[in-house]
Amino acid sequence: MRALVLKRYGRADQVAFVDTPRPVPKPDEILVQVHAAGLNPIDNMIPKGTFKPILRLQLPATLGSDLAGVVVEVGSRVTRFKPGDAVFASIFDLNGTGALAEFALVPESAAALKPANLDFVQAASIPMVGLTSWQALKERMRLKPGQRLFVPAGAGGIGTFAIQFAKYLGARVGTTTSTGNVDLVRSLGADEVVDYKKQQFEEVLQDYDAVLGTVRGDAIEKSLRILKPGSTVVSLIGPPDAAFARARGMNFFMVFVFGLLSRKIIRHAKKRGVAYSFLFVHPDGSQLAEIGELLKAGRIRPVNRQGIFI
Repeated sequence: MRALVLKRYGRADQVAFVDTPRPVPKPDEILVQVHAAGLNPIDNMIPKGTFKPILRLQLPATLGSDLAGVVVEVGSRVTRFKPGDAVFASIFDLNGTGALAEFALVPESAAALKPANLDFVQAASIPMVGLTSWQALKERMRLKPGQRLFVPAGAGGIGTFAIQFAKYLGARVGTTTSTGNVDLVRSLGADEVVDYKKQQFEEVLQDYDAVLGTVRGDAIEKSLRILKPGSTVVSLIGPPDAAFARARGMNFFMVFVFGLLSRKIIRHAKKRGVAYSFLFVHPDGSQLAEIGELLKAGRIRPVNRQGIFI
């Protein structure tokens, strides 16, 4: 089969399509014929070596994080899926075969049935952004009805999903976007929209309960100004903290390094009575199945990069 393989970190010429044997599923895996693959920013960062301290890939490795396709073979212990099932999954953190291939191995625990009302392209756009929003808003923040969440870059991949999911959870949502996307984020449910080309969000918004950090630079520190005491910041872009390193089973040195990297933002957050944490999404088929039910019911809709519901 053909697959897009990373041979070595750091050089563009070390990523290429190659012929590789069709993989064979282990007892707890399914083999999926890939009909569509979803690309996320992490897929561009991995070949550069950005995530080497976090993702322990065994090179050469097939690239690609999100997929949708049809099950063609199942392992001996698989009970939830059978050949012919249409599924979707995120597999970037599992060190198996990636999504950018004709066939991919997917742990049974990472997959979910594709919502029948979505085609394969639509379904492949969902797993990572959906799981990230679920794990940040529901698990980490424990967002409650009536609370106020700030999601910067509301027209981005994470933003378009997180706004809708926050509204499903009953929260009020503030966001930033460019002039051309104001109507889009409002249609997704955003209650307060700041056009970042005209205003600074930290001068407009106030009394928020939570921030989902999605923008690099000084946006995290600025967002502390809009939060009230007892609030939460969950950052997707860093800096990673010591708690994250411990949860990943990293050694003492990496725990120390990540503690240093996050010391400044944690100190600033504590001064304002705000809790800071870093989130690195993990595959979860049961959560993806629940997200699939929301998609099937039309509570959340996928949005393409041009801001059109797909």
